[in-house]
Amino acid sequence: MGGNLYFLIGGIGMFLVGMEIMTAALKSAAGSNLREVLTRFTTTPLRGVCTGALMTAIVQSSSATTVMIVGFVGAGLLSMAQALGVIYGANIGTTATGWLVSFLGLKLQLGTIAMAVLFPAALADLLGRGALARVGRVASGLCLALIGIDLMQAGMGDLTEHLTPDMLPGASLGGLLALAGIGAVITILMQSSSAAMALALVMLSAQAITLAQAATIVIGMNIGTTFTALLAALGGSTPMRQTALANLIFNIVTSAVAFPLLLMVQGGLEQLASRTDDMTALLVFHTGFNLVGAALFLPVTPQFAAWIARLLPEKHPERLFDLDRRLLSDGRSALLAARSAMALVAGRQFRALGAALDPEPDYRPLAALQPCADGLADLREFLSDVRLPEDSAEDELAYAALLHQLDHLSRLLERSSQTERIADLLGDPILRRPALASGALLRRTSDNMGTPRNVLRTERLAHRVEQRRKRHRRAMMLGEHAGLYSLDQVFAHTDALRWLQRVLHHVERVSHHQMVAIEELPAPEMPGAG
Repeated sequence: MGGNLYFLIGGIGMFLVGMEIMTAALKSAAGSNLREVLTRFTTTPLRGVCTGALMTAIVQSSSATTVMIVGFVGAGLLSMAQALGVIYGANIGTTATGWLVSFLGLKLQLGTIAMAVLFPAALADLLGRGALARVGRVASGLCLALIGIDLMQAGMGDLTEHLTPDMLPGASLGGLLALAGIGAVITILMQSSSAAMALALVMLSAQAITLAQAATIVIGMNIGTTFTALLAALGGSTPMRQTALANLIFNIVTSAVAFPLLLMVQGGLEQLASRTDDMTALLVFHTGFNLVGAALFLPVTPQFAAWIARLLPEKHPERLFDLDRRLLSDGRSALLAARSAMALVAGRQFRALGAALDPEPDYRPLAALQPCADGLADLREFLSDVRLPEDSAEDELAYAALLHQLDHLSRLLERSSQTERIADLLGDPILRRPALASGALLRRTSDNMGTPRNVLRTERLAHRVEQRRKRHRRAMMLGEHAGLYSLDQVFAHTDALRWLQRVLHHVERVSHHQMVAIEELPAPEMPGAG
């Protein structure tokens, strides 16, 4: 028994690794188009369902799709209603993995062929470049998953003598809930509904569990698969937490509907199993109740989104600073307070853009810039009430510099919402390098703003990006004439580089005017400072 148990555990591990490799490769291959697909084909909840189902079937991971959706909502790329449609579709798309496992791994039993294919696939991954390497990685992951299924089947061989359906809970309400709980726990522990489904199919094919027990376990897996999205939303913005909560509630309700549905169609499933096999009947049920769940929620998606917003309302964002209006009685003190507040707003915006323009972009800080908008509004009102003495040239220069900063930070805040430009920059190998250089500079500037060296560095990078934009635009236009690029790609690349150049221009101007404000308005020395 020990050896077979090791085969079972090792097979699960190999399947998990194979699916992770394959999913990562598929996401990498499709990643540059995912944002465009999501924003273009999710304009209605129904289109979102179709998009979510297709995307999940392609990347072979509902968790990956849901986590991506949570991040896109946090970044402002998708509304709650759009995200809900994709979530419904992700539940449908994840059933494709079960069909793949059943057909390739259990019915055709391609594990032996996978052993032979694994070596050339691994070589293509390790030695190849571009599309060849991606194909090799996908094939390697699939081979490992198929070999893992073979190991799981071998491990279940003699274990059926020790694990029988009678050992698991029965058909009572408590038994059904216990089996659903087992399915949820297995999915949470494995962090993969695909692996949990593969294990259920292997156990069902080995007759270690009955069809009804397998169906109940699969219902629980739907709830367990929401755990990854909940983790991803922790610490994120309120829209991200709302999306994760909606995903959880949708899956709980869908699972609750699946229980009576199972009792209603159990006889039909057994007849289908007698004509085909138990695995096919289980997969039909899995796909069926997810379709029913999507059909129930789809007509009430706007109301569901509004209810989630009331259930988890967006809290009033924290304030970056409080400007004491009593300082307005002294013009210089008011300008010092405004200069310090302006630096807080600029640092927050620079850090958010720097986090997005990163090798592993994080859009959440960009989605949490409302305090900056509120701060700029407070600064605008505060500065409009500042009164300076007529004979103070330094204060007037500092005041003008602060107004310039206010203008550039307001424009930068508007550009910070155009996250599709960032996706275009990072998704192209040529544009990625200046984008990452800009992100690194923004992160440094957030803590070192207003120094001559930093201003000069930002100015130089902005100039290089402008030169790159002109050259790249000419190259793209020539490529469009040759049929290498579409006109949409030409415009997207040109707009993305122009966006980056304008961002750097605003950053350079903010830093320059901060330097002027510091020179004309030095902070008072603290008592006792030597």
